[in-house]
Amino acid sequence: MQAIRNQRRQLIIIVLASAILSNVNAQETNYDESKVPKYVLPDALRLCDGTKVKDGKTWRQKRRPEILRLFQEEVYGKSPARPKGMRFVTTSVDKKALGGKATRKEVTVYFTRREQDPNMSILIFLPNERSGAVRTFIGLNFYGNHTISDEKGIKLSKQWMRTRDNYGIVNNRATEASRGKAAGRWPVERIIGRGYGVATIYYGDIDPDFDDGFKNGVHGLFGKEGGKVPAADEWGSISAWAWGLSRALDYFESDADIDHKRVMVMGHSRLGKTSLWAGAQDERFALVISNNSGCGGAALSRRRFGETVKQINTRFPHWFCDNFNKYNDKEDEMPVDQHMLIGLIAPRPVYVASAEEDRWADPRGEFLAAKGASDVYRLLGSNGLPEEEMPATGQAVMGTIAYHIRTGRHGVTDYDWDRYMDFADRHFGSEKKQK
Repeated sequence: MQAIRNQRRQLIIIVLASAILSNVNAQETNYDESKVPKYVLPDALRLCDGTKVKDGKTWRQKRRPEILRLFQEEVYGKSPARPKGMRFVTTSVDKKALGGKATRKEVTVYFTRREQDPNMSILIFLPNERSGAVRTFIGLNFYGNHTISDEKGIKLSKQWMRTRDNYGIVNNRATEASRGKAAGRWPVERIIGRGYGVATIYYGDIDPDFDDGFKNGVHGLFGKEGGKVPAADEWGSISAWAWGLSRALDYFESDADIDHKRVMVMGHSRLGKTSLWAGAQDERFALVISNNSGCGGAALSRRRFGETVKQINTRFPHWFCDNFNKYNDKEDEMPVDQHMLIGLIAPRPVYVASAEEDRWADPRGEFLAAKGASDVYRLLGSNGLPEEEMPATGQAVMGTIAYHIRTGRHGVTDYDWDRYMDFADRHFGSEKKQK
């Protein structure tokens, strides 16, 4: 009986907390462009001592390291290096996947020498019609690798995940009913048909997405003194997920079927924040894509439009480093903003995408951040974002920085993927036109 009472008490607390948080969000969220406060963005091309950056050498040797350090210490947190005991094991290969169009691989990345420790599984599809190593998109997924395709040979994830009945996730665990449920966001055959490979990892393999004091996932493996809570400037979950993407790239460097010099990292929503941070830190990623990433991703924090720094830190206290909490309701005191995050990717191509109904993610703020990053790109000899004004809905603009806003809500659509592949064709050449 006591256990039942405790469960009821916990349920009441959760319901009350959710109601309070919903009320706070409703009161604080601004969706009126006329109420965006006046703000001044930090100058990406001015050193902390006030010196103007006038050439690529100064950017590379001084300003870029400054900005990277500020994001590490004040926003996302510092991450550990590649673990020495890491190894890769191919667990399955099907050369006749997707009706013979692709080869499907599953590779387990063991972060330590102990197989019982946390590890991650990479699911890879590569086109069978290929002349050499394949240019490949990689992204994290929300509900397990088995959800991006209904092929029975894909291992069903046994990790914790958020319960979602319509996805077949019951009691925080996947069931057979969840196979292929996220295929709409991962048009694998469409990508294969354009001559690209696609790889994905369940983000919960790296760090389960709930706040438990950083005891689980890779935090428990690499925290100081055996899983100690990270310091105020050490990695939160976004940094952990980005760290996992870099470990996948370590694997790609060992796989002759994958063109590891043309790997494109793509992410949606919180995983779009992750793809930007992964691309900013790890310059091996050749192209970076942010899909509806919003606050803490591509959107300018100082606009305070849609989700704010305070709201994201309150709802998801484990995503960023603890130092980020200093800027709750104090965005103007931040030494960085998100145009500088995009600038860290320069001179590599980066694509920022928004959705018309996704006001929570602040589409205009995402466009303005992409535009603001262009100064860095131009300093380094490219055109950045080629348009000064936000384009019409459904009209993509592409330079070395690309942007579009499409119709619809928060999500990933075929339209998004088609534009990302067009962008990749633009920068890497078209391997194969879609049939």
